[in-house]
Amino acid sequence: MDTTLLLCDYSYHYKPFIQNTKSGLPHYLFRLQTEGSCKVYSLGQEHTLTTGDLLLLKPGDDYHLVVEEPANEGRLSSGDYYLFCQGPWIDDWWHRRRSRPAVSQVGLDEKLIGLWRNLLLERRRGSLEENTELEDVLLRGLCLYIDRAISENVQTGLKGTSTLKLRRFIEEHATTTFKLEEAASYAGLSLSSAVRLFKAHYGKTMIQYAIEIRLKAAVEQIKYSNEMTLEHIAEICGFASYSYFHRVFRAHFGLSPVEYRNQIVDSPL
Repeated sequence: MDTTLLLCDYSYHYKPFIQNTKSGLPHYLFRLQTEGSCKVYSLGQEHTLTTGDLLLLKPGDDYHLVVEEPANEGRLSSGDYYLFCQGPWIDDWWHRRRSRPAVSQVGLDEKLIGLWRNLLLERRRGSLEENTELEDVLLRGLCLYIDRAISENVQTGLKGTSTLKLRRFIEEHATTTFKLEEAASYAGLSLSSAVRLFKAHYGKTMIQYAIEIRLKAAVEQIKYSNEMTLEHIAEICGFASYSYFHRVFRAHFGLSPVEYRNQIVDSPL
């Protein structure tokens, strides 16, 4: 395997805690703060990690973690996912970026946490060959998704965090029936603010974006599901009725769904 997962787990601290590796880390360290806060000292810098902060350190970096009592005498809590890894693929991935900040705000992205949880579960299942192979795939996926999460948050900035949440919600729920109020609530916005911010940031409405995703899903179904009726495709792709699907599809592609399917069938391989 080109990657090796050495340790993957979740930790929760409700009492003061200190971890120190002054001599430098022997492996890569990834750490996602999921609750509370802590302080990390590395390469002469002090970082205060709060919910959604991702720490990335490479071999040789010093690492000093401090979880301390809050100054306001509130309840001490600090939770995080963490892992140690190594391997030539990880080395190559790390150097794809000219520089990697030690701390990036990526938020509590459901997909990122889902990858981390699956990696943790595979690690706990043991070291069977198939588990090790799946660990390798999941670790690569986690690394690649980390790059996406960092890039998206750099591009959107602090003001775009809510619009990014709106987009992710729509992407996950586009082929089901959802209300705009649900998307707004997920992003922590009022409906009016959500509608205005999304249009200003992406140049289209949330409904228009959802329709784009539904149409893409429908095209894939038409291409690769020859036995499925167009009415069924319309339903599973999130369209309220076939007549609406037909109208939107023709407006977008210049062909009806039937004509599009026939064109694919008649096309030479």
